[in-house]
Amino acid sequence: MKESRGSRRQRNAPTISDVARHAGVSPMTVSRVINAESNVRAETRRRVQEAIATLHYAPSAAARTLAGGEEFRLGVLHTNTSLFYFSEFLVGCLDQGSRQNCTIVIEKCEEGTELAAIEHLLRGRVDGVLLPPPLGDSATALEALRARDVPVVAVSTGRAPDWALSVSIDDRKAAYEMTRHLGTLGHRRIGFITGAANQTASAERLAGYRDALADMALAADEELVAEGWFTCRSGLDAAEQLLELAEAPSAVFAANDDMAAATVAIAHRRGLDVPGDLTVVGFDDSALATTIWPELTTIRQPVSAMARIAVDLLAREIRARKTSDAGLDHPHLLADYQLVRRQSDAAPRRRPNAAPRRVQAGAV
Repeated sequence: MKESRGSRRQRNAPTISDVARHAGVSPMTVSRVINAESNVRAETRRRVQEAIATLHYAPSAAARTLAGGEEFRLGVLHTNTSLFYFSEFLVGCLDQGSRQNCTIVIEKCEEGTELAAIEHLLRGRVDGVLLPPPLGDSATALEALRARDVPVVAVSTGRAPDWALSVSIDDRKAAYEMTRHLGTLGHRRIGFITGAANQTASAERLAGYRDALADMALAADEELVAEGWFTCRSGLDAAEQLLELAEAPSAVFAANDDMAAATVAIAHRRGLDVPGDLTVVGFDDSALATTIWPELTTIRQPVSAMARIAVDLLAREIRARKTSDAGLDHPHLLADYQLVRRQSDAAPRRRPNAAPRRVQAGAV
């Protein structure tokens, strides 16, 4: 009998055993992760989730039903100005939601409308809410959800409240590592463009930059810190400010890739070669990082993976609350980051406006 194309596709689809072999665990452990059971170590859960993502494994609806997987509705409240970040976040949410038997409901809000947006979500009978940045730092949103006893996961926040679940990377450590990398290349005047002031990740990245300067015995010159808001427009203004300095930096570290790309644009407009005259590095490893020239050296923040972890965590919390009053132990989970080096960084070369200042003999 001739085999149909559909049956061949089904036969070649990855199985739970394939995932188990890839992750180095038993099929039973994979099943526990898929069904959000709590008796799995965080590192094991991470390996299984990575194997699931790599192999594009998707458990069937029938398998989820047999495993006792109850369907949930998870709300995503967002007001993110970065199209890259939110699109990557949404991909991760939808991907993990399909594995956890969760429907993802999206609600957009503007600053000051968090309460109305939350009420709209709750009228849609969501079982829990995900808060991507900057809403993971919104006291208004967090307290409103807490008052209504709604399970919540804050994403990319540096200071989540004790009662909330959260997932992020170590922004401070990542920024420290990037600044140290620039120092290792030989840069001594390193400019920094901050992120949005209403996000704790911005403060953490600035702190990491300052920590590294201190450890390298480099002066923390405040004129080398320019305000940005994670937008291209703010990056343009901040880059102009830094490059107008009498002693301009030889490297600029922007707190996200949008502002780093803006800095590259300003450098080119001024006739500066990147990285020959000016090193520029970013943060996030967005699609933009590899679509400009030169491609950006940056910190890779696994946004989709963090969204998958957040959905998994929220589903586990909801299931735990259904079986006990306590829920989970409200952990703050850290995802891995990576410094990705491309073409936008190099050792500094002397430029006229970066030459050491000289004092005439006899001057006081």
